[in-house]
Amino acid sequence: MNITRSWREQKVMLKQRFTVLNDADFEFIEGQREGMLNRLSQKLQKTKEELHLLFAELQTY
Repeated sequence: MNITRSWREQKVMLKQRFTVLNDADFEFIEGQREGMLNRLSQKLQKTKEELHLLFAELQTY
């Protein structure tokens, strides 16, 4: 995946699209990205594959 948007932009776009998300949902310690993905997956009721597709979609806007 070619990343064209900053992480900050992606977070803002996701929070606008999914109003149940907040800043705490995006917190992670270096090397613990999986924990954040698990929280997002659970909160949005999406699989990790669906999350990866969602992040890829954000790159096209």
